[in-house]
Amino acid sequence: MKNKRTWLVSLFLLAGHAYAQNLQQQLKTAFDKLQQDSQCRYASVSLTVLDAKTGEQVFAANPNMGLATASTLKVITSITAFNLLGKDFQYQTQLGYNGTIAADGTLNGNIIIKGGGDPTLGSWRYTTTKESYVLNLLVTALQKAGIKKVNGSIIGDDGAYGTQAIPDGWIWQDVGNYYGAGANALAWRENQFDIKLKTGAVGSGISVLRTVPNMPYLNFSSELINSAAGTGDRAFVYLPTGGKLMYLRGTYAVDQTKKTVSAAVPDPAFEAAFRLTDTLQALGIKVSGEPQSTITYDLKGQQIPAIGKLITTITSPDLGRIVYWLNQKSVNLYAEQLLKTIAMKAGKEPTTPNGVKVLQDFWKTKGIDPYTLNIYDGSGLSPGDRVTTLTMARILQSAKKESWYSSFYESLPIYNDTKMKSGSISDVLTYAGYQTYKGRELCYSIMVNNYNGSTKGIKEKMFKVLDEMK
Repeated sequence: MKNKRTWLVSLFLLAGHAYAQNLQQQLKTAFDKLQQDSQCRYASVSLTVLDAKTGEQVFAANPNMGLATASTLKVITSITAFNLLGKDFQYQTQLGYNGTIAADGTLNGNIIIKGGGDPTLGSWRYTTTKESYVLNLLVTALQKAGIKKVNGSIIGDDGAYGTQAIPDGWIWQDVGNYYGAGANALAWRENQFDIKLKTGAVGSGISVLRTVPNMPYLNFSSELINSAAGTGDRAFVYLPTGGKLMYLRGTYAVDQTKKTVSAAVPDPAFEAAFRLTDTLQALGIKVSGEPQSTITYDLKGQQIPAIGKLITTITSPDLGRIVYWLNQKSVNLYAEQLLKTIAMKAGKEPTTPNGVKVLQDFWKTKGIDPYTLNIYDGSGLSPGDRVTTLTMARILQSAKKESWYSSFYESLPIYNDTKMKSGSISDVLTYAGYQTYKGRELCYSIMVNNYNGSTKGIKEKMFKVLDEMK
């Protein structure tokens, strides 16, 4: 009996070894083909595949090569946030006032919206964060406080996150577009709005038709040109943070049906104050002063007054739901807000560099060399970010044993019938996620930097490598 049992165990181990060798050889053949492809002639290519349960290395090619991650960096930011903040973490936004309320309901002072870092305030993605819902909460709270008139201003206070909204390392072409919106302690409607375009014949200029919502305090100068069908949307918005004049530059194909570009709000705290002011005026609650923000106070060399009386607190969706949309729609703003939040949670000033340091220090305690996490932001928008596929895969593998893993896993989109996060910036394409191969759970990271030719072409070739794990 003993010999029979020993023989069965040996047979099982041999079968497992053969299975592992078979998958390894399949991946090697597919990876070599990708690396030798003409689109990768001058590219840096890396792939790491690990057993998701044990962390055992299944396959690795150039695993220690630091590469630009693009948006797959969001999986690292998400997993770090789950670890350091907890799945149930929620942001809080405060509404209050300074001054006094007279017997007739006149507030002789200012109403202050104090941001606590919530990236979802005013977002359309959740029932309880929609702009109309939040404004109704704010108005109702003010009415319950007995305020019928404001002899002062509505102030948006985003001072908790300092003055630098845009991370170092982001390029000028991205800043001003919706995906390049800065991280502010008081965000509003994901710090973006739409610009509707009036297009025409190829070669002619494109003008701005209107904005959604109406942005009466901004001006627009369009240098956009109608381009030939099939050339796509190559329109970019340029605007310094806190500026008032937006330039639209580039080309926009005549066959584009949307006729819309989305831009970043230059001063989200002002935008929040503006919308509440406008809503109160429409309801007959007069506000004597103009909307204000941290930036407008800084321009005057003054500090925003503190809340003297707190009226209400608005709570965000929990972290699990925030991370869901962060990864499903690759929302850069959410990732950048979380990076600053983990810095604050660690007792540091909530800046992007401090968030990076806290992230690196956390993973160092898990045995990951910080030099393999050489990053400038939390979203991957910076082309200067450098992470190895081995580190990316190890962080993915670490999440597998955590109680919040199912929330993280559900946040990953489905591409090529696989749960994985994608990343794409100029000449960079990356994927990171999970796959099951013959009952064995795997996690992986694949990155290609500096490829040539079409994104569609390199994507199909990368998918052929990943298909070996199906």
